Amino acid sequence: MKKKILILDDKESIAKIVAFYLNAEYETLWLDNPIKAIAWLQEGNLPDLIISDIRMPEMRGDEFLRFLKSNELFKAIPVIMLSSEDSTSERIRLLSEGADDYIVKPFNPMELKVRLKKIIQ
Repeated sequence: MKKKILILDDKESIAKIVAFYLNAEYETLWLDNPIKAIAWLQEGNLPDLIISDIRMPEMRGDEFLRFLKSNELFKAIPVIMLSSEDSTSERIRLLSEGADDYIVKPFNPMELKVRLKKIIQ
């Protein structure tokens, strides 16, 4: 059974690229904002990992990360932040708030795949 990856990004093109590289080994699902992701999680869906953008409408990815890590049901889900924000202080902040990894866009999909494998084996 394939592990399930939730791709959370408001840009469908990014989600399609990520899914293209991961679909051979993982089941992927794309949602375009954190509000939809919260509703999906609260319906009882638990992915093995979440890949999340930071800048999204309605709720930012860092706010979504804080929601996950403060919730007993969801705090164990690994999260990789995938963002165009390339500030060292931002990376440190999100990693200290519970992100398992932080990858800057534009990114190499093969690097994402290798980092993902290190988190969920």
